[in-house]
Amino acid sequence: MSVHASVERPPYDQVLVDIADYVCDYTIESELAYTTARNCLIDTLGCGLEALEYPACTKLLGPIVPGTMVPNGAKVPGTAFQLDPFKLPSTSAR
Repeated sequence: MSVHASVERPPYDQVLVDIADYVCDYTIESELAYTTARNCLIDTLGCGLEALEYPACTKLLGPIVPGTMVPNGAKVPGTAFQLDPFKLPSTSAR
């Protein structure tokens, strides 16, 4: 018995289309919205940098093979790491 898989992509869910249209087409006119977004970004970066002080967090960072540098990889703020952006960090203990 053979089953032929279709290579044709099904249409996106309407909810996803609506969200994408909203995000792409909405014009933000509120200075408060920009200020809030800026503060959230700064807070997120600050929390991430503070987490570098804790070994439980830093053991999840770094290349799988120690010393590896990926040309044009994603830089990890607060570290010297430049990693492959397509790999998820390993959650296993190193």
